[in-house]
Amino acid sequence: ASDVYKRQISFTLMAVSGRELFSSLDTFEIMLYRSLVGIFLVLSFGKYFNTLHQIRVENLSLHFIRNISHFVGQNFWFYAIAFIPFSQLFAFEFSTPLFIVFLAPFFLGEVLTKEKLFAAAIGFFGIMLVARLDLNTISWALIVAFLLPICFAATAIATKLLTRNFSLTCILFWLVIMQTLFSLICVGYDFDIKIPSKSDCPFLLVVSITGLKALSL
Repeated sequence: ASDVYKRQISFTLMAVSGRELFSSLDTFEIMLYRSLVGIFLVLSFGKYFNTLHQIRVENLSLHFIRNISHFVGQNFWFYAIAFIPFSQLFAFEFSTPLFIVFLAPFFLGEVLTKEKLFAAAIGFFGIMLVARLDLNTISWALIVAFLLPICFAATAIATKLLTRNFSLTCILFWLVIMQTLFSLICVGYDFDIKIPSKSDCPFLLVVSITGLKALSL
């Protein structure tokens, strides 16, 4: 339970910081600078805890699937927080386990029981109550907010598969490396990359630390 609370606190701090950053940086730029800080953090902690030797160049295709799913979902997340209330965003985000219920039988070999289906249905109904959607005011932000838990569910499934053979240091290393490359491609297509201001730096640091913290819980 404590890990759940820590994860919620991390996402809340990341949401507040991400909304502040969106006024000066786009989602790809936020992801780029977050990933660059993440590289420093992962290598520093890996050095401190003597786990850098655990980084392996194996099964990069699964790392790629995990990280592209997370990259898309996280960009959706940063975009949505700028335009919809936190209550709606977190309601959609917390529907991730519902999608995992349906994906797990195909990728993890878990059994989809009637009890799980019933719990998923109740959970979906509760999420719709919390989100309080108005079909007359559907926006792109709401659409991506609805799609992001699908991306996060795919990320969770891939992470579960990776943890069978790879350490946390290895998984986080390829996370920050691949997402730095994804961000560079997306943000640099027009050769116009904004440099964060001094006032942006504290929020970028919070986003970077809380992002890695949430993923490690």
